[in-house]
Amino acid sequence: MSAVRVLLVDDHPVVRAGLNALLSSQDNIVVVAEAASGEEAVALVPEAKPDVVLMDLRLGAGIDGARATAEIMAAADPPRVVVLTTYDTDTDILRAVEAGAAGYLLKDADPKVLIESVFAASRGETVLDPDVAQRLYRRMQQPRADLSAREIEVLSLVAEGLSNRAIAKRLFVSEATVKSHLVHAFTKLDVDNRTAAVVAARERGLIS
Repeated sequence: MSAVRVLLVDDHPVVRAGLNALLSSQDNIVVVAEAASGEEAVALVPEAKPDVVLMDLRLGAGIDGARATAEIMAAADPPRVVVLTTYDTDTDILRAVEAGAAGYLLKDADPKVLIESVFAASRGETVLDPDVAQRLYRRMQQPRADLSAREIEVLSLVAEGLSNRAIAKRLFVSEATVKSHLVHAFTKLDVDNRTAAVVAARERGLIS
């Protein structure tokens, strides 16, 4: 059995060092590269040729882990991407899964679980933290009430106090597109303004 090649993506050097030490202690895992940003991760994949990418979601400036995952998955013959993060809101989970992540684990997972998940992902299996799996199942049971990942993202930025113009700039879309997402969100949440939409989304656990 050839060793599983892993790319680590996290903006904290200490976290990368800890993960590298843990995974490198296994005979059948080799850490082939590390990236501190989403852009660096996307650029490294063709060169490092990992089997599995362990991807943090919040990566400071630049594209986040979900966007990086989507870009990696858009390439030919992509590796398996497993999100490893401290964030477990419905928004984060949905964006990662829709981006094509093969797994979603929290950083407080048992080291043995993490190692087993790397091997499982390399075999083509899906690996999910139990609580994350339960949340996804609950969302699937109520599809009509669900907002799209982009609608949730827009509402999250509204909650931060950003204007439509600022949101459009942040997401690299037109202001008209932002307004369209908000209109759809208002309809789904049965509200008629931005403030009510944020309140309703928070009550449903869609945004933090």
